[in-house]
Amino acid sequence: MTEPEQQQPALVENMLLLRREDFDELLDRAAERGAERCLAHLGLENGSAAKDIRELRDLLEAWRDARRTAWQTIIKVVTTALLAALFFGIIVKLELLGGSPK
Repeated sequence: MTEPEQQQPALVENMLLLRREDFDELLDRAAERGAERCLAHLGLENGSAAKDIRELRDLLEAWRDARRTAWQTIIKVVTTALLAALFFGIIVKLELLGGSPK
């Protein structure tokens, strides 16, 4: 029997000896370390990370509002221009501007 095969049963036995509470604690520490690494990778490892994320969300919401308002304004301008052109065309067609009759 090779050495890795002999070590595997011992590893399984040691894992079985791990209590549920110890396992939960180990998972909690691993999750916390992973979250800390992720925040550090994003540059948010200091204590103001929550504030920074809140500000980013506010900025994104403001951008979305501005974009929505810009589209609404464009639609209103185009609609107004079309209606003005339509009314001007009606006025010219009906010769209501006091132009010379044909």
